Amino acid sequence: ERLVESGGGLVQAGGSLRLSCAASGFTFDDYAIGWFRQAPGKEREDVSCISSSDGSTYYADSVKGRFTISTDNAKNTVYLQMNSLKPEDTASYFCVTYKYRSCGRRWLNYWGQGTQVTVSS
Repeated sequence: ERLVESGGGLVQAGGSLRLSCAASGFTFDDYAIGWFRQAPGKEREDVSCISSSDGSTYYADSVKGRFTISTDNAKNTVYLQMNSLKPEDTASYFCVTYKYRSCGRRWLNYWGQGTQVTVSS
């Protein structure tokens, strides 16, 4: 199983970025998939997840209303559209898969290598 993130970069506060995660080596729509992030000196944060059973989504309170997760099953890709970015969104963002169709931290399975997002004030 392989997860490759892209789309990170440097953006000014208030700007937008779209992260992509291309998945391979497994049946994409058999598992939930999502995004974590980790800033220096902080714990990893569960940012967003999308269930493969019913398309239901989860967002951390810190990103609700600003971030949107979506999938393109034909391309085996998950996206994270990030709008109204804030300096506190600065972190490495990791694509993750779960062992089942539903989201749940205890069911985390594979991680990508991460992509850096830096938001300047």
